[in-house]
Amino acid sequence: QVQLVESGGGSVQSGGSLRLSCVVSGYAYSNYCMGWFRQAPGKEREGVASIDSEGSTSYANSVKGRFTISQDNAKNTLYLQMNTLKPEDTAMYYCAAVGDYYSPHCWKSYDGMDYWGKGTLVTISL
Repeated sequence: QVQLVESGGGSVQSGGSLRLSCVVSGYAYSNYCMGWFRQAPGKEREGVASIDSEGSTSYANSVKGRFTISQDNAKNTLYLQMNTLKPEDTAMYYCAAVGDYYSPHCWKSYDGMDYWGKGTLVTISL
């Protein structure tokens, strides 16, 4: 059974940093894409960044240059380093995965993701 468990959310002031983690278990695809998504209150879920099994990455324009996605395969963990945070980054953040995927751009389509974590809340204050 595939499980994704996020952690690292919290409350920080604008301009601050957070690092989210997502521990993955039971996942055995050799070609995959894993991504971070977020959903703010009253808004649709949107993709933030994703990484494929080769380590190639892709980002939404809204976070490019501020967020960095990475993975540690030895620890089965996906990360999202978030710097220069803004109030508009406030949202529930989810990690997700899709198998048999050969591109790093899976953040563009949350409907296509196979597995989801339960989320971790990020709140940015002025």
